[in-house]
Amino acid sequence: MPTPTLSLRGIVPPLITPLSDYDQLDDAGLERLLTHVIDGGVSGVFLLGTTGEAPSLSYRLRRELIQRAMRIINGRIPVLVGITDTAFVETVELARHAQECGARALVLTTPYYFPAGQTELLGYVRKVVDSVDLPVVLYNMPQLTKVWFEIETLQRLAESDRIIGVKDSSGDLKYFKRLCELKSVRPDWSVLIGPEALLAEAHALGGDGGVNGGANVAPTLFVDCYRALQSGDEQERARCQAKILAFQSIYEIGKYASRHIKATKSAASLIGICNDLPALPFNRFLPPEREKVAAILRDIGLL
Repeated sequence: MPTPTLSLRGIVPPLITPLSDYDQLDDAGLERLLTHVIDGGVSGVFLLGTTGEAPSLSYRLRRELIQRAMRIINGRIPVLVGITDTAFVETVELARHAQECGARALVLTTPYYFPAGQTELLGYVRKVVDSVDLPVVLYNMPQLTKVWFEIETLQRLAESDRIIGVKDSSGDLKYFKRLCELKSVRPDWSVLIGPEALLAEAHALGGDGGVNGGANVAPTLFVDCYRALQSGDEQERARCQAKILAFQSIYEIGKYASRHIKATKSAASLIGICNDLPALPFNRFLPPEREKVAAILRDIGLL
């Protein structure tokens, strides 16, 4: 069968997973969230990423999320689904489920827990790609997986036309620049930045947009920033970037690494989108932390 194609440009939120209880999807919240980001002008959504707490969700809930999100979206924007698991078979099974539900692309990071060598990683990715029919975006997240997609490995993986780009959350702009240079070999690739505060710097290096968690809360802000970068509107870019940088303060609330997810869910709940309950083992922010999030949102006009 011919290789499906998808060109990703713009803002693709890594969707939070609204929960009403542990292992229970917040259905109404999910619908409000998807309506919110679609109305905000995003170019697609990414289910079951880091911001979506994928490794903490049951296999049943992951499948349910894909099914329900696809029904709500109903073809309005492309849907990318994260499929990474510690077990190869579960990765492939989830990929097939995503395809059956209508996803447009899959997202695969380096397997976690046991660190893979680059030769092992190369073989693993090729085996996953050969086992699925949808295009694949590779996801570099070394802080959590302990393994990088090294540039030399990506050069070899670029030989596969089923791999259509890379999302980089390393925060290393020198690495990101080298990623963008791979477009000399694969001009069709999409290279997207994860850390939202680096959206403008990534664009200047040749990036194609962002997979930015803050777009769950303020999609229009991130879309406006991307459009300003594209059009060269320096005044609008500066306005948007100032707000994006101010928004980053919510991630400094709390003392655990889970604060990024807690803060995003707290912000989404404060603007009336969905429940703020994170998956276990995390706890939601307590009232003092929620008020700090609310104060930041008020300061930048989001609440």
